[in-house]
Amino acid sequence: MLKQRIITAAWLAPLVLAGLFGLEGGAFALFAAAIVLLGGWEWTNLAGVLDSRRRGLIVAGLAAVMLALWLTGAAQAVWPLWLGALGWALNLYWVSRYPAGCTQWGSTPRRLGMGLCVLVPCWVGFNALRASAPGGVWLLFVLLLVWAADIGAYFAGRAFGRRKLAPGVSPGKSWEGVFGGMAATALLSLGFAVWQSLGLLATTLLLAVTVGVTLVSVLGDLLESMLKRHRQVKDSSALLPGHGGVLDRIDSLTAAVPVFALFYLQVLPL
Repeated sequence: MLKQRIITAAWLAPLVLAGLFGLEGGAFALFAAAIVLLGGWEWTNLAGVLDSRRRGLIVAGLAAVMLALWLTGAAQAVWPLWLGALGWALNLYWVSRYPAGCTQWGSTPRRLGMGLCVLVPCWVGFNALRASAPGGVWLLFVLLLVWAADIGAYFAGRAFGRRKLAPGVSPGKSWEGVFGGMAATALLSLGFAVWQSLGLLATTLLLAVTVGVTLVSVLGDLLESMLKRHRQVKDSSALLPGHGGVLDRIDSLTAAVPVFALFYLQVLPL
């Protein structure tokens, strides 16, 4: 298993990084759409759609929504990000009430609607952040934020984890791990502030936004865990040998990217 994970990472990581930071404009939007559509294919399974033809039609519908946003100039707009923020507020409510709240979201149509509100704003957020600054600096920041949060949470959870975060959804996560992730991303934000020569106000706002987005990234992980637990599957798919599915790799990003993009466009003076 470890050998397969290494082989997959060896070809996947350079490909993804080249696409995210080597492409711009329509080419980047198409690349990001491909990732999101693969996630959409997996989401149909988590939603309980088993027929391959129906799953394909649903993914085609998701592609049509993104195409419409691109053609109308809304692929970097703020309103889909607000839609995503509202969706994540509902997701927080449902994750916190699992399994008692399953009757509110457990039907296949509602789980599909949940996916639409997660995946489309994520794609819009990717586009907005890639276009935000030369080289996609703030897209790089949110990617590093998610990775730093995961690493910080892992080591802090292993060393100090006592209080369970959401035992019914993901028994391995602890509040101590969350705090460790927040500490790691706070340091990351200070490093970026120095790199970008931000003033005191911008640095303070970036630090506050970073802490908030770190918490949201944890929610992205918990949401997918909740859906997999409800569906009684270990991974979202087997598309990435040794790593599970695409959603297993981008679950935190689906929350962090649109929320950070919203803060970037509406709050941060960067």
